Amino acid sequence: MDYISENEIKTIVGRVLARSSLNPSPAPAVSAAQPGAKTVAIGADHGGFPLKTTLIAYLQELGHTVIDCGTDSTESVDYPDFALAVAEKVAGRQACCGIVIDGAGIGSCMAANKVPGVRAAMCYDYATAHNSREHNNANVLTLGAGLIGTSQAKLIVKTWLEVPFAGGRHARRVDKISEIDKKYAKAG
Repeated sequence: MDYISENEIKTIVGRVLARSSLNPSPAPAVSAAQPGAKTVAIGADHGGFPLKTTLIAYLQELGHTVIDCGTDSTESVDYPDFALAVAEKVAGRQACCGIVIDGAGIGSCMAANKVPGVRAAMCYDYATAHNSREHNNANVLTLGAGLIGTSQAKLIVKTWLEVPFAGGRHARRVDKISEIDKKYAKAG
């Protein structure tokens, strides 16, 4: 099922207003989405804020639509709040996938995985990014800004977004993860 992101709605409204007599200003420039482009929710705590800012620009360069779930500065905040915000966007299908950045990536991974339907993976290199998508069909990526540099983060993100789920023997295992979600979602 296709969905329209908030950014896409804003773009459409901007175009409509630009064509109407209500707003004579030109429509905002919109780059055509590249094949395979996705809507990505992204969030970070204060430790991940600088990397989040860099990755938002990178995601947009790759042609993706971005939903920024915060934070907006390096002022101290709590990573579970932003992991939850991203995970809820993914679980609610407002974004097809999400990225959360904190100091180590571990706490955000734990928090995001509490949301039913989310399969968060903390990745720190090409191999973990590739495996988390191909074998585990991860839908939220967590990164440790204090552990990886910008170039490594970009490689991880690009790999993670491009590698498809292999299905096959892996689908049975991912289905078992989904069954655990269902079991405890009902209990809670």
